[in-house]
Amino acid sequence: MHELSQMIKDDMKPALGVTEPGAIAFAVAKAKSYTKGTVEKVTVSMNSGMYKNAFTCGIPGTTEVGSAFAAALGAVAADPDKGLESLADVKDADVQEARKMLEEGKITARLEGITSRIFIKAEVETAEDTACVTIRDSHTNITEITVNGKEVFGTEPKDSYPVQEEEETVHPIHRYTLKELYEYADSVPIEEISFIEEAYQTNLALFHEGLESPRTTFARRLLNMNDGKEISKDEQATASLLCNAAIEARVIGLDKPAMSITGSGAHGIIATMPLYGAYKVNGYTKEQLLRATALSYLVCMYIKEYSGKLSAFCGCAIAAGSGMACALVYLRGGTVEMMAHTLNNMASSITGMICDGGNQGCTMKGIAAVDAAYKSVDFAMQGIYIDDVHGINGKTPEETMRNMGLIASPGMTGTEKTIVEIFEGKRRFFS
Repeated sequence: MHELSQMIKDDMKPALGVTEPGAIAFAVAKAKSYTKGTVEKVTVSMNSGMYKNAFTCGIPGTTEVGSAFAAALGAVAADPDKGLESLADVKDADVQEARKMLEEGKITARLEGITSRIFIKAEVETAEDTACVTIRDSHTNITEITVNGKEVFGTEPKDSYPVQEEEETVHPIHRYTLKELYEYADSVPIEEISFIEEAYQTNLALFHEGLESPRTTFARRLLNMNDGKEISKDEQATASLLCNAAIEARVIGLDKPAMSITGSGAHGIIATMPLYGAYKVNGYTKEQLLRATALSYLVCMYIKEYSGKLSAFCGCAIAAGSGMACALVYLRGGTVEMMAHTLNNMASSITGMICDGGNQGCTMKGIAAVDAAYKSVDFAMQGIYIDDVHGINGKTPEETMRNMGLIASPGMTGTEKTIVEIFEGKRRFFS
């Protein structure tokens, strides 16, 4: 299998609800699995990106939100063997028990460091045992487990994480040029990337859950704006409906997973669902769709590996939106030069859009991303684009993508700090 095919396959993962609450519940459930007796206390420490993204996001199977509730459900009902789908089987009785734990002050969720590196430390205490699980760099990557003060699993030496940022390393995807990513997507044996079809099966099921739920609002309006049809003759309206009804379903916590990419369900939705709209409206072949999706994923990953998995900018709109835009150029038979010009248009427009957590606002960000992508592509394919000399655009598309990522990390570290300070102020206000 080609290195890039393997990279995509390894990165694609189903995630129930916003990824961060799933990761928090997974960490707590894993720690609990090493204890005996009734849980008396749960403490979860997180980096700023994890803390922020989980702050007010919907919890699957409930009408509740937030990291503390995710931690409580992790102690009550999560299945650690299901990874990011650990909350798949939550019952009403579990929700009531989780609420009781919160009311009794048994759950603490706190910020520990401003950094784009993923970090979760979940400690579970019972009368008999104390177990601690540490996750770093990706949502389910356990690097240490201790039970009653003794390490039972460890993958790396201790350091001052999470305050200290990781040393700069070259990710394998950054050894490729945009032209090489395009050539791979255009020529890789289609059987090798047929697994990508699972992303559409997963995300379409989530989309339909959003349309059918009485809790969604944007989904209904987007449907009306598309002549009351799931697929209309209006490609952009169809793309926006498919994409953003699924995002809304995800962020309010409806009980269907999204297929994530770069650790995010919303990234996975934006990188795929508008392309499905283009495929249905224009009659592209399934092979064209899968090849375009491979390119979309890779451009998204290229930018995200510079920005960090969780940062202060909206990687869903910026990274996934840029990948999806390049894929639209591919579907329309465009050139690599047109893709580079599309990236310039994207970099010069929505770069800098903040991420203020996984919440209902993700739906509006997704709407903006689809609009920016379609306009960027339409302009670029007519030879209209922001020149390399302007703004953060680079001399090459690779430089442009790198610069987009750097705006997030280290560029928006101060913004991240401000966002979590605002959240802390809101927490005091609501308490």
